[in-house]
Amino acid sequence: MFRRGALLATVALFSTLTVAGAGCSWVRTRLTGSQAAFDQNKRLGRGLNLGNALEAPREGQWGVILRAEYFRLIKEAGFGSVRIPIRWSARAAQRAPYTINPPFFERVDWAVDQALSNGLTVVINMHHYEELMQRPKEHEGRFLALWAQIAEHYKDYPADLLFELLNEPNGGMTVSAWNRLLLEAIRTVRETNPRRVIVVGPANWNGIISLASLELPPDDRNIIVTVHYYEPFRFTHQGAEWVSGSGPWLGTTWDGTSSQELEVSSDLDLAANWGKNNNRPIFLGEFGAYGKADMDSRACWTAFVARQAEERGMSWAYWEFCAGFGVYDKGLKRWNIELLNALIPQEEQQV
Repeated sequence: MFRRGALLATVALFSTLTVAGAGCSWVRTRLTGSQAAFDQNKRLGRGLNLGNALEAPREGQWGVILRAEYFRLIKEAGFGSVRIPIRWSARAAQRAPYTINPPFFERVDWAVDQALSNGLTVVINMHHYEELMQRPKEHEGRFLALWAQIAEHYKDYPADLLFELLNEPNGGMTVSAWNRLLLEAIRTVRETNPRRVIVVGPANWNGIISLASLELPPDDRNIIVTVHYYEPFRFTHQGAEWVSGSGPWLGTTWDGTSSQELEVSSDLDLAANWGKNNNRPIFLGEFGAYGKADMDSRACWTAFVARQAEERGMSWAYWEFCAGFGVYDKGLKRWNIELLNALIPQEEQQV
């Protein structure tokens, strides 16, 4: 989570191969051609982050354990994709060759297969690699080694699995450091996944304002650019325990006034215009309002951001499914209907 800081697609050539294994069955799709990223961005469509699970130091430590039923519920509600935040760095050796724990790989395999078997496009990322942010020089080699393993492991998976290189570069991972490292990471992934769509965001917490500083390889068009949005921050993060000084923000509302709407639409215009000018699809990979805001304001803000993103041709993934920002109440086993209606218009729902 971060603090602030069309094109007519040609028809992509594809082939499908039905495969089965590990208790799941899905259709493999391979996309080729310069429009693959735009095609996959459309397939992402409306999505949810499965947060507070695999990016926690230990799954369940932050109150969420992924369950098969979640993927079915998400699909049935009308969502097209899931983004799965993953803390790979906590499940790998500290010394070269930095081997990822095989049982953890199996757990991620299960989650990816659950998404694919339910017809959901899925993004897996590298989340909360805090040591990399603090000491980038010391951890860059390990970061690349982790991606080499992930890319090799999933090289034969369908095109509906996307790789997001790093969540919210910040701290010591400056603009220049990130622009240099992301090129190395892209090259690493391309050794085994020459056509897979990769998701990349700018430094400074994937902030929209930092898009102008993002440098991508001009000849690699199989890239979706991601940004995160939590503005106004005093509204979306009021009372958030991890944000110092957020207590006095409690009671902040978002009522959809013209000035409030203008702030959001202007911010999203920046992202959309950057995408058009650079011929890159945009994925709003995170947005949401914490549960300590009043529900009417949360639903109003969420609906406005989602519809504004869609009007600008962006895909999106709400933060998040069933924790502090959650659209689903895992205890009561029911949707928070105001948020669900804000994300998926009621007439389009199947629940």
